[in-house]
Amino acid sequence: MQPAISVMNTFLPLFYLVIVAIYLYDFFNENKFFSNIKRLILFLTLLLHGIYLITRTIVFDHPPITSKFEIFSIIAFSIGFSYFVLELLTDIRGTGAFILFFSFVFQLISSVFIEHNYVVPEVLKNRMLGLHVVNALLGYSGITISAVYGVLFLLLNNNLKANKFGVVFNRLPSLEILERLNFYSAIIGFILLSIAMAIGIIWLPGAFPKFSYFDPKLVGTFIVWVVYGAGISSKLLGRLYGKKAIIFSLIGFSFAIISLIVTNSLAKTFHSFY
Repeated sequence: MQPAISVMNTFLPLFYLVIVAIYLYDFFNENKFFSNIKRLILFLTLLLHGIYLITRTIVFDHPPITSKFEIFSIIAFSIGFSYFVLELLTDIRGTGAFILFFSFVFQLISSVFIEHNYVVPEVLKNRMLGLHVVNALLGYSGITISAVYGVLFLLLNNNLKANKFGVVFNRLPSLEILERLNFYSAIIGFILLSIAMAIGIIWLPGAFPKFSYFDPKLVGTFIVWVVYGAGISSKLLGRLYGKKAIIFSLIGFSFAIISLIVTNSLAKTFHSFY
């Protein structure tokens, strides 16, 4: 099975590059053929990626979360999968190149540097830990996509105010649709992050002797969850909309990034395995 893993590892970044190129070509040219086929190619790419991750889990007897480069591959899949779900829900297909480019970058780095044979700590072989980590990464991928749509909203809004009407202006969805995509992405991220937190609260205390609810990563994640929960609630109640809602979501994303950097590089946490 290892040769099959190596082959899939080699082809995955190429598949993502092809899908980004197709979405980008269709963005500038609005080709009906590519517009119809690109979702199918994205589905097949995600299917191959899912088979790759499951095969790694079976062959190496641990979820693919034991190194930064395995996690990069999950991030690539998470971004692609979150975007695919969002596209199915909204049927808006014009922004894929801006999102899927990140999947290509993360998978390329993973494919170049990942190892296929190494010994891992016993705790990293636990399937519940894998489920916890995958849901957390899917959640953060959702809020990352939300931030990308927020940036696109601000760019389009600034172009409108400056009366700049170029190709990008003509191809991007309206401000209303970008705001909706920003909101839907945040909801997807929030739900998946909630699942990850629930698994962590139930399972982690019994799995880690040094577990603490005041662990920096848990506290940081909880604050991010509260910020996005407050933003989503305010949006649903009609208290937050338009540019204010976009700025709020970008502030939440900025806090999430700062929290991840601090807890992964500066703070001591039981989450550190490698």
